[in-house]
Amino acid sequence: MKYPKYVYPEPVRIKNRRWPDKKIEKAPIWASVDLRDGNQALPIPMAPETKLNYFRMLVKIGFKEIEVGFPSASQDDFDFVRTLIEKNYIPDDVRIAVLTQARQHLITRTAESLKGVRQALLHCYVPTSDLHGRFVFGRNREEVKQMTVDGTRMVKEAVKAAGLEGRIAYEFSPEEFTDTDIDFAIEVCTAVKETWGPAAKHDFILNLPATVERRPPYQYADMIEYFCGNFPYIAESTISIHAHNDQGCAVAASEMALLAGAERVEGTIFGHGERTGNLDISVLALNFLSRGIDPGLDFSNMPEIVKCVEEASGLDVHARHPYAGQLVFTAFSGSHQDAIRKGIDRRAKSSEFFKQGWKVPYLHIDPADLGRVYEKLIRINSQSGKGGIAFVLEKEFGIYPPKQMHPEIGAEVQHYLDAKGGEIDSAQLLEIFNSRFVNIAGKYVMTKYSRVILEDESIEVKADISIDGRCFTVKGRGNGPISAIVHALQCCPEIPDFQLDDFSERTLGHDADATAIAFVGIRPKDSGNLIYGAGEHSNIDRAAIAALFSALNRFAAK
Repeated sequence: MKYPKYVYPEPVRIKNRRWPDKKIEKAPIWASVDLRDGNQALPIPMAPETKLNYFRMLVKIGFKEIEVGFPSASQDDFDFVRTLIEKNYIPDDVRIAVLTQARQHLITRTAESLKGVRQALLHCYVPTSDLHGRFVFGRNREEVKQMTVDGTRMVKEAVKAAGLEGRIAYEFSPEEFTDTDIDFAIEVCTAVKETWGPAAKHDFILNLPATVERRPPYQYADMIEYFCGNFPYIAESTISIHAHNDQGCAVAASEMALLAGAERVEGTIFGHGERTGNLDISVLALNFLSRGIDPGLDFSNMPEIVKCVEEASGLDVHARHPYAGQLVFTAFSGSHQDAIRKGIDRRAKSSEFFKQGWKVPYLHIDPADLGRVYEKLIRINSQSGKGGIAFVLEKEFGIYPPKQMHPEIGAEVQHYLDAKGGEIDSAQLLEIFNSRFVNIAGKYVMTKYSRVILEDESIEVKADISIDGRCFTVKGRGNGPISAIVHALQCCPEIPDFQLDDFSERTLGHDADATAIAFVGIRPKDSGNLIYGAGEHSNIDRAAIAALFSALNRFAAK
């Protein structure tokens, strides 16, 4: 080839660039284009009733500007706009927008669709890049600029003819802005503003789109800063951005463009749109929330929003989609699971240290803020670790195994998953735990038990035990029931020499039918390894004894 196939985009030269040192302190004006830009890119566009439900969802989320269609492009879009207006579905504080090309019959039809509206935006666009002007339209720059002037004049006249003066604001987009010579873009937008005439800042919008993402995000920001610094009517104009996601950088590009001076953001929920889609407004807005900036949009019931968007679009939200995906608050890695568990347990201390209410390892935002729940943070598969397994037992079942027991539980779950494969839920985890640790039957069985409190407040126990079917009676004393039974068993030559290394117990449940669970760790002399057992019983002493026999039987089985 005579020329390289791809070249690096020519940077915009800015003296004393300011945007990298700025900080976003408030949310922009959010403008949803789901019902136009997102809808037109769906395999099956939304039916009218679906579109209306979607509109209501957007209103509920908090959007005050919603582009609802391209009324000159189809009868369905025209009828939808009329339905919104005639049936008074548009809240007083919401401004709808409609899109048109800069052609007389399309503009006239678009203005007709808005008759009777309280307030609206009429959005006109003209591609201004040399790629479009020269090789799509066959026109030079002056001719392209004249198209924008003519289109703006036709919009102004159509608004007047429809009796909508004072109710219709104007939005103009130099399509392919980021592929347009920046000085020519300013020249075009200046001509558009002068043709439209005086207007309040809120009622004249220049939308500067990255129609196809060809530049790195920081160059988009440079172009916005340059534009804002050189456009003569900046005080009378709202600068809007519309980023596509061809290179996967729409969120970054939009945030940088806001630093550079943009005040309004167009996008869609979950990024629906042509090719790789538009900016995902939910991601950018929730990024702001995670940084302490009120986004002004409510995503507190994310599962409901996901359901609505999936049903309307026919497209599933990816499991790893930021904030909305089913797996984004799920940890499979054992080290992650352990860190999450500890971070949640120690939130009060970390909050005090960081002076921040939410600071948890691997979770930059509280899932509860999005209508998600902690119980679903941890899922168990062959890659899971002991910390995550303990987290599920603790949070879902109130079972708090001692820390030294975690490796044994993890090993048993790992063994099960290595054999079965796949993933287990919390109920299966509880079944594995109970079957391998709790009230384990085996070689050693206690058939009878009694105890006496002596004058020195020590405990004396007497127990009948069975070892491989042979019966023995043992006695022992200690400072408590578990100590006494341990001493009794240690006197029996048929039981291997062991020492009690760990013992804990707690109640399961809070009502009259609550049971007790105990954990015992023994260290047999011959092996030196710590082996745990658990016991569950309505009587707390019997739970402890059951835990001890579970540990002995687990040792015998090994």
